[in-house]
Amino acid sequence: MTRKERTLNAIEILKKEYPEAICSLTAENPFELLVATRLSAQCTDARVNLVTPELFSAYKTLDDYANADIKDVEMIIKSCGFYHDKAKSIIGMAKMIRDDFDGVVPDNIEDLIKLPGVGRKTANLIVGDVYGKESIVVDTHMIRISNRIGLVNVKEPVKIEMELKKVVPAEEGAAFCHRIVLFGRDTCSARKPKCDVCPMSENCKRVGVKN
Repeated sequence: MTRKERTLNAIEILKKEYPEAICSLTAENPFELLVATRLSAQCTDARVNLVTPELFSAYKTLDDYANADIKDVEMIIKSCGFYHDKAKSIIGMAKMIRDDFDGVVPDNIEDLIKLPGVGRKTANLIVGDVYGKESIVVDTHMIRISNRIGLVNVKEPVKIEMELKKVVPAEEGAAFCHRIVLFGRDTCSARKPKCDVCPMSENCKRVGVKN
């Protein structure tokens, strides 16, 4: 089985397991998703979803965020961890999007990673979920699982992104990444993977993959 075939097989298996592949972060517009994704760094999505209703209620526009008192933002997001840096990033993102991008969240990775606190993982999520463009979100689940099932043989996030873009159809990327997260939480965990009930067991071969 080639690496491309293995990847397509994994995509189809996960489609059957998780027909609805949606982002677990709650947001009503692109900037809210950007904020929620920034808050999710070193924090669970469940915790972020508990925090964002108050934040999104208090700040509704880019100007609201750009003009916010950082201490007030910190108080709301404190339970997400690293709240000093995250509050600074959120305010900085709002200012840059308002002043440099005409109030519109950028639709490409190159511009998104110019925003404070935004890396390729966050940028890919926005590009894929908001704008429907080719994207591969490389988080801890993707790093672990893509290596376990033989889709890649590297650990560096950027290299994984580039390798997967060679074999994952562009229109499947965003949904595939969401399904990988669900699969990682349910079955293919870091410490105790449930190999005995894994739907990917026949696909889980780490050697003999042709490029």
